[in-house]
Amino acid sequence: MQYQINHIYHIYNRGNNRQKLFFKRNNYLFFLEKMRRFLQPHCDILSYCLMPNHFHFQIRANEKSIKTVKIKDEERNVISEALRNMLSSYSLAINKQERRTGSLFTQNTKVKDLTPAPVDWEYPVTCFHYIHQNPYVALLVSKLEDWEFSSFTDYYLHRNETLCNEVLAKEVLRINFDNFYEESYKSINPDKVLKIW
Repeated sequence: MQYQINHIYHIYNRGNNRQKLFFKRNNYLFFLEKMRRFLQPHCDILSYCLMPNHFHFQIRANEKSIKTVKIKDEERNVISEALRNMLSSYSLAINKQERRTGSLFTQNTKVKDLTPAPVDWEYPVTCFHYIHQNPYVALLVSKLEDWEFSSFTDYYLHRNETLCNEVLAKEVLRINFDNFYEESYKSINPDKVLKIW
C-alpha cells in the first residue's frame, strides 16, 4: 500500500474466522501499547476502536508515513511494516496466553483511502462516527462513553490519552465539536457507510 501525505485512511482487521482477538481487559491495553509503539510513530491517529473480534483505526498520513524500509532486499512502506509487526507481535503473545497456534488475524489488513473529492468531506466524518458507534451498535454498552477501548472518551471527556492527535482531528475532520455528543449518536446513512470500506 502506498500512502499519500494528508490523506485520511480507514484501517481495519478482524479475528481469523471471526474469532475473538481480546480475551481480557489487559489484552486490549496491551494492544493499545502496541499501537503506540508500532503505528503512532509513522502517522497521526485520529480515532480508533477495539472490539472483541476486530479493530478500526482512522489515521492521517504525514511525511513519515510515505517512507520505506528495506526488508530482505524489498522496499516496504513503514506503516504497512508497522502494522505487520504490531499484529504479529500481538498474535505471538495471545497464542502463548491462550495456548493456541495459527493465525489470529485475517491475512490482509484492509486499508481504505477516505480522502474526499474537494466538495465532499462526509466520508472521513462518517468513518469517525462509525468507529465510535461500533460498541454501541453491537449492544456492548448503553452509552458510547462506557466503552473503554475507543477514542470516543478522549474527545468527549478529554481523557488524558495521547494516542490520538485530537488537535489535528478537530482541524481536518470538520466535525462540530461544540455539539460533539449529540452528533456522535446520530444515525449514519448506510450508503455512506458503504463508502468507508
